[in-house]
Amino acid sequence: MTDLTLGTWLAEFEKALTSGEAARSAELFEPDGFWRDFVAFTWNLLTLEGRSAIRGMLEATTEARRSRNWRVVDTAASSGQEGFVSFDTALGRGTGYVRLKQGRCWTLFTTLQDLTGFEQHVGRHRRKGPTLDPRHPQWNWLDTRKAEQARIGVEDQPFVLIVGGGQAGLTLAARLRQLDVPALVVERNVRPGDQWRSRYHSLSLHDPVWYDHMPYLPFPETWPVFTPKDQIADWLDAYAQILELNVWGSTECLRAAYDASEQIWRVEVRRAGDQVTLRPRHLVIATGNAGRPNMPRFEGAETFAGPIMHSSQYSGGRGYEGRKVAVIGSNNSAHDICADLVEHGADATMIQRSSTHVVRSQTVLDLLLSGLYSETALASGITTERADLLSASMPLRLAPEIHRPLNLMIAQRDAEFYARLEAAGFMHDFGEDGTGMALKYLRRASGYYIDVGASDLVASGRIKLRSRVGVERFVPEGVLLSDGSTVSADLIICATGFGSMDQVVGDLVSEEVAAKVGKVWGYGSDTAHDPGPWEGELRNMWKPTAQEGLWFHGGNLAQSRFYSLFLALQLKARLEKLPIRVFGRAQPTATDSADSGDGLERSPADFGTYPQSTN
Repeated sequence: MTDLTLGTWLAEFEKALTSGEAARSAELFEPDGFWRDFVAFTWNLLTLEGRSAIRGMLEATTEARRSRNWRVVDTAASSGQEGFVSFDTALGRGTGYVRLKQGRCWTLFTTLQDLTGFEQHVGRHRRKGPTLDPRHPQWNWLDTRKAEQARIGVEDQPFVLIVGGGQAGLTLAARLRQLDVPALVVERNVRPGDQWRSRYHSLSLHDPVWYDHMPYLPFPETWPVFTPKDQIADWLDAYAQILELNVWGSTECLRAAYDASEQIWRVEVRRAGDQVTLRPRHLVIATGNAGRPNMPRFEGAETFAGPIMHSSQYSGGRGYEGRKVAVIGSNNSAHDICADLVEHGADATMIQRSSTHVVRSQTVLDLLLSGLYSETALASGITTERADLLSASMPLRLAPEIHRPLNLMIAQRDAEFYARLEAAGFMHDFGEDGTGMALKYLRRASGYYIDVGASDLVASGRIKLRSRVGVERFVPEGVLLSDGSTVSADLIICATGFGSMDQVVGDLVSEEVAAKVGKVWGYGSDTAHDPGPWEGELRNMWKPTAQEGLWFHGGNLAQSRFYSLFLALQLKARLEKLPIRVFGRAQPTATDSADSGDGLERSPADFGTYPQSTN
């Protein structure tokens, strides 16, 4: 089979699939081949590793054998051994990416993009304009919009309630809007974007504009490469208005409970002082990885003479000129805050308790993102949509093989930069296995800094550094370190990160449900802060969880853009009661049955862990 081109392989693959030959279909893969599927055939987000796992999925489900019209959309390079593909499923339209090795499939990535008959209102499916209400023939668009906003959550219950009005909540709400799924976003701040407005004065996004576009409304060509925090706040607010999203600001979620008999959530919220009960079918936690501040309890905190705050409470360095500030932490927020303090004339000391990976911003642009998210990529025909598919097409099992050599290149390119940091005493790493920032982010969403200038201040000594020490306790004059020395301070800032979304579930629903769902984020790499077993996809993100009707959505702007589609399609399928079957769901819930009333067909084979054999 070594001479097979992509088109020939695809024809063989479709023939085997549609004939129901699971074993033959699996044989078309390399023995250690991969099939990563996002909703198209498994109604899940999972990666099948090896022929045994692929065959097992094909034998347990019928979706693949009902697929049709597999075709090559575009091949990469001149070898004809990899490229974009498209296909039709029994329920929708899909796209993907295939890589061949010696005539067999090495990696197959498949995604559902639309549901037939329920397409997103874009392009040729866009709405024609305002629909006249026969009850109110004189209403225009604004009248209709105001009436909808007045009814949602009062007369009309949302099918989906989204907790959190940041980029995650808004991107999902936008996707659901274009799929005609009634959704409501509840946000504790007054307006979308306020969570950005409240951050420190000098904050800008560390990811570039090409990486950060949002669904349906990309940033204009005049947009800066790195967006200032108040500009992205204004954008989020405008985004919600332009895309007609239903958002309740100044609304706090108090508690939520799932009624298994009625298959609805009862969510108590406080809105503008009034307590309201919402009854959605589905509850999405979209508070993100920076939602709940992680504020450690340091011994002696009550004895410290000055104020103590979390980094999320820091608004800027004005007023701290000549004052001593101890910043506990050494990741993104700690560096940005220290740099801001120094620029405002403060005496800032960074207390580094553990090693941090640092990568220069320009290096991120040149080596990590330029091939997919840049003006160069756009000029070569790689749109944001294609970049997203390419980025996700490589299974996480293979990611270390890609990122280790990349980080060796980074170490060589910026050797002088790292030497200066180490000479200053800064503890630096490239991840415990040398795979750098990208995998640190996916494993733990922390432990790194994208340098936009603070590292030079550390290396030069303008930002003072105490490393290889722990915090023993707080004392009246500052912070007592584990080596017996004291960092004098008038103010202590704890840049100690944020809690995970499963902690939000514990607070909002119950500790029992949080334990039932388990850890959110990380993929079981068995590295620091990401314990095994191996999952192969981010835990509980964008897919069915062990709690019926509970979902998670979050991440950076790029993840919010890309993954919001797959979560929205799953929710739309449930609204329309389409005959879908979830394969590979980690744990069954007590209410799962052959017919649970939500449109899902289930069988015992749908649940439990799927095989991970590489034979």
